[in-house]
Amino acid sequence: MAELTFDCIGAQADRYAVVPALSLTLRISETSGQRVEAIALRCQIRIEPARRRYSGAEAERLNDLFGDTERWANTLRPLQLVTVATMVPGFSGSIQTELPINFTYDLEIGATRYFASLDDGEVPLLLLFSGTVFSVVDGRIQVQQVPWSKEAAYRLPVSVWREAIDAHFPNSAWIKMSNQTMEDLHRFKTAHALPTWDLTIQALLARAAAEQQ
Repeated sequence: MAELTFDCIGAQADRYAVVPALSLTLRISETSGQRVEAIALRCQIRIEPARRRYSGAEAERLNDLFGDTERWANTLRPLQLVTVATMVPGFSGSIQTELPINFTYDLEIGATRYFASLDDGEVPLLLLFSGTVFSVVDGRIQVQQVPWSKEAAYRLPVSVWREAIDAHFPNSAWIKMSNQTMEDLHRFKTAHALPTWDLTIQALLARAAAEQQ
């Protein structure tokens, strides 16, 4: 039986992908000396927010996810990022392979909101592996499952995520609203001859601030 170990050793943004994307570099090692013909690999990736420190500004932005910092001992729970699948080609000893990850920039998604709330530093990730390993032993195909215990930790630089997002949405953000809200916003924009949606939101914020004075 093949004995596998997994390590995540790097990450890089894919600036030419159709959607915001990056890839994690995995090193997979077979420690028993048996050749691996292929692996149909699945990987569930989680964010582990309790494994890093946060500035005051970051904590304020994360309030809608985790509540006040006094509650973080109970609320700073793992966030599901993505589950991906890839085929690993045959190898003996060890191999490096890329694990592609596509991102949404919908700020109503918890993982996206988490990334967007961070100024810098690293995001603690936990990679949980599963899948099927194919080998040839004594001329026969041998099939085994990747044990659920196989995992790897990686600290993803926030700068890599931001580079992937900025390749598609530089200095911008996306929000979702109902059709009725959009129609009301459009009427306000037209009535005040505002050329962009950004200026429209700024005008509404300025009006709200003036009313509070």
